[in-house]
Amino acid sequence: MIRHLILTILDWFYPLFKKYLPRQTYNYAACGGANTMFDILLYFITYNFILNKQIVDLDIVAISPHIAAFVFVFPITFTTGFLLSKYITFTESNLRGRVQLFRYGLTVFGSIVLNYLLLKFFVEVTGLYPTISKIMTTIVVVGYSYVCQKYFTFKIKIHKAT
Repeated sequence: MIRHLILTILDWFYPLFKKYLPRQTYNYAACGGANTMFDILLYFITYNFILNKQIVDLDIVAISPHIAAFVFVFPITFTTGFLLSKYITFTESNLRGRVQLFRYGLTVFGSIVLNYLLLKFFVEVTGLYPTISKIMTTIVVVGYSYVCQKYFTFKIKIHKAT
């Protein structure tokens, strides 16, 4: 039911982009964009209101609020991102679901490393506000993610003729 609703909404807007984007790229951009906005909104709420911009002291380690917000939000948007990719965008992939999930996890691990390094750089080295830093980081990570998902995580396995 949710898949049908999402596809109906995407179908309604697709004619505006049809001559510029293939359907799969459009779906990726729309779903990825929605998940990214969801991620940024959750990050903003977590950083500003849940963590109240305060360091999270876990006794054995203290985590800066911009990194703690990322850690808090990540499992939520990991799940929504995988489900949108599997059931809306890359539906032609014939890889088993567990293989897709494992590969998605590897791809996302790379995204985590990029997110961490770029957030640390933008916030702590350049002094930018964390939400702006998160937006800039997201732009870089989205490019990486698209290439990995299309050609690795959800690729179409070609079966050899015997």
